[in-house]
Amino acid sequence: MSLALSAPHLAGRRYGVLGLARSGLATLEFLARSGAAALAWDDRPDARAAARGLPRVDLVDLMTAELRGLAGLVVSPGVPLDRHPLVARARAEGVPILGDVQLFAEARPYLPPHRVVGVTGTNGKSTVTALLHHLLTTAGRPARACGNIGRPILAEEPLPHGGVWVLELSSFQIDLLHTLACDIAILTNVTPDHLDRYAGFADYAAAKARLFALQGPGGVAIVATDTPAAAAIARALPPTLSVVAVRAADVAPEDQARWPALKGPHNAQNAACAIAAARALGLDDLGIAQGLTTYQGLPHRMERVATLGGVLFVNDSKATNPDSAAPALAAFPAIHWIAGGQAKTADLAPCLPHLGHVRHAWLIGEAAPLFHDLLSPHVPVTVAGTLDSAVRGAARAARPGETVLLSPACASFDQFRDFEHRGDAFRAAVRALAEAA
Repeated sequence: MSLALSAPHLAGRRYGVLGLARSGLATLEFLARSGAAALAWDDRPDARAAARGLPRVDLVDLMTAELRGLAGLVVSPGVPLDRHPLVARARAEGVPILGDVQLFAEARPYLPPHRVVGVTGTNGKSTVTALLHHLLTTAGRPARACGNIGRPILAEEPLPHGGVWVLELSSFQIDLLHTLACDIAILTNVTPDHLDRYAGFADYAAAKARLFALQGPGGVAIVATDTPAAAAIARALPPTLSVVAVRAADVAPEDQARWPALKGPHNAQNAACAIAAARALGLDDLGIAQGLTTYQGLPHRMERVATLGGVLFVNDSKATNPDSAAPALAAFPAIHWIAGGQAKTADLAPCLPHLGHVRHAWLIGEAAPLFHDLLSPHVPVTVAGTLDSAVRGAARAARPGETVLLSPACASFDQFRDFEHRGDAFRAAVRALAEAA
């Protein structure tokens, strides 16, 4: 068996590959293993250098190259399909636009018998993907978490017979799919997000729903119906699918109390989705319970960083919009809330019902003035400016039994490379407090 994925029926075809970061390089290697050739380009010289010398690859500026005759143009999910000139030109030439997960779909016929679970949603998809992967591996089932999480999917080795591929899929990745029929598809929730890439919320929700449209008859569709848009999608699913509707309320509080890394109502919803999928995959309730108890959580998602002087410090940097920050505010009774960054919306409405838990808000980044005006009628507010200043101020003010929570409700790009960089900076600031104590 090959040590990495391939699709021999692609032999002799030629593709364009735009973007030569990790997934782009894995795509080029996959195409070469499959006997296909590629025209590849990245505007960054260092990225092109990494691809130079790969077999069956010609480095060509795709903006000026002849596209007619290409079997497809492979782009990263970050390429805006609605306004990138190369995408428009490829479509005009009749060249399909696809992503690396679609190429994984091309490789499926050559893999040992397996199942594919696709996980999407505005929030929670990473946790559901990681949690289901943990439940499977704890129960002794071969599984791999890929897609929008972990290593590039095309760099992975085949799973043995009976393996389960658990794929986290953003709406951008779903937009690039054509034939991936998931055995089980999961929708965690749908709330407004990425509206700069879609004509409106209805189009964004429709992008999520495409994951179910791609399923074949008999596929299992698991939908958390806590959000109205997700509930509407569930009601519209065809009778050819086996629809399983779940809610956060399906998880008993006394059960959730035994799961140290799954606190808060959003994680009740995440757990409900993962439990339903695990059952559909044949896991028994005892094995599921053991996995829920031992799950350690993902970095930057309700991550317990330290307890200093009786004050808990929690890194929830992945909460990049108000809908994802609101459950964190609900999860702790007394919070010093660090929020702000690059606002995706001028509305903090999802967070307002939980402000009774907030002792003080410490605001950072571009959104600080906006959030000050929204929050000051309800809670004490300090415009700290920087994350380090906010951590130090919150640590001074917090009392034993309280929580300093970074859950920004904003993107990070005003002050950080990404949410991981922001979360790492929070950890470093907490570590500095510990060293100074």
